[in-house]
Amino acid sequence: MGLVETHIAVISLEVKRLQEYGVGVFKRITTKSALKKAIKKKMVFVDGKVASTATFIKGGERIEYRYTADNSLETRLKLNLNVIYEDDHLAVINKPAGILVSGNGFKTVAKALNQNLKTSPILDPVQPQPVHRLDYATTGCLLVGKTSTSIIALNQLFESKKIHKNYYAVTIGNMKPSGIIVEPIDGKPAISTFQVIETIVSHRFKFLNLVKLTPKTGRRHQLRKHMLAIGNPILGDASYFLKDLLLTGKGLYLHAHSMEFLHPIYEERMFITALSPKKIIKLFPNYISDTNGS
Repeated sequence: MGLVETHIAVISLEVKRLQEYGVGVFKRITTKSALKKAIKKKMVFVDGKVASTATFIKGGERIEYRYTADNSLETRLKLNLNVIYEDDHLAVINKPAGILVSGNGFKTVAKALNQNLKTSPILDPVQPQPVHRLDYATTGCLLVGKTSTSIIALNQLFESKKIHKNYYAVTIGNMKPSGIIVEPIDGKPAISTFQVIETIVSHRFKFLNLVKLTPKTGRRHQLRKHMLAIGNPILGDASYFLKDLLLTGKGLYLHAHSMEFLHPIYEERMFITALSPKKIIKLFPNYISDTNGS
């Protein structure tokens, strides 16, 4: 059975490619890559004609996503999320560990957003969707767009590196107080900075460090790969670890602690923090308890 989801393009002075404008306008297409796939499969139409990646949107066009019943939304997932911040345009949640941000699986953060966030009263509301990713095992700040306009704007902020994120990690071994890691990932430049906040003695690992990590680029698994590259892997990392130093059963000790950006609509400076997991607080109670929620 053929189904259609329709969107009328917002009138704007700026002409955009469909693959840029269309991110966030359809409930069933939650990422830029998914939109490009739909376009290539000839499932997207503009004013009745099959669209391509070269199609431009000026405003006022009728954009349709045509799909079969097999691609319809699954039964709503029941999952309570910790909403740190929310307004009519965007939200930030504290992503739990052990759940995908988005994808084809039933249990994802993206599929649980509708039941946790308020519907936007703005003229171009869409199904709320994450505008970036965190690894399956990583916790912390996840930015979500609630309108077509905000999703496009937030994606542009990420592309221009105007959203700054800081992470907390627990790392293994003796470390320098601070440093910069410049180590290519998958053949592409990648830069991370680190600062050791506190170090404790460990019987098994000798030293465990609470480290503030700041990625300057956005490569896949960048922080995890960079910490292994300098010989200080993140505690609990089952993919990037040193022999005999793998901690199992506790999950990954990596947390997206804060993000800072200029609100794309209100033009206010936003600084949002997410409470760290109890397992990190337990190891470093003095520092963590004093800094969360700042």
